[in-house]
Amino acid sequence: MAEEIILEKLAAIANEIIQDDPQYFLVNIKIKPTNNVKVYLEGDNGITIEKCIKINRKMAAVIVETGILPEDNFSLEVSSPGIDTPLLLHRQYVKNKGRLLEVTLSDEAETVLTGKLTEVTEANIVLEITTGKGKKAVTEQKEIPFDQIKKGVVQIQF
Repeated sequence: MAEEIILEKLAAIANEIIQDDPQYFLVNIKIKPTNNVKVYLEGDNGITIEKCIKINRKMAAVIVETGILPEDNFSLEVSSPGIDTPLLLHRQYVKNKGRLLEVTLSDEAETVLTGKLTEVTEANIVLEITTGKGKKAVTEQKEIPFDQIKKGVVQIQF
């Protein structure tokens, strides 16, 4: 079976399992050549390890039952994408509103902007960017269309 078809079937299985709990959504699925399947899920309020384990068990049972992958020749990992993983979906930007975000633009210079994510619309995001320190600090609102974003990564603040 072609990998693209397998990915579609796995996505359908994951979406079927989480459909009863609309706060959870599928971010990405990857398959390594060793049939190691990695399913990345997110929740509007995060996702617990316990929830990932439950989804993993249900998915594994359906994969075996449907024969999408050889029963004795695959491994399955269900987790959240991780804080350092670039945001892929509009819904992830919405979830991270209020957090510090580093955005790489798709311009020729691949400009990098870092600021507080203050707004997310269907077409763009707004970053609150502060330059300078103390009394010389200047804060501006920068509207960035999604089609100009190459990569967005949440920054951890200590």
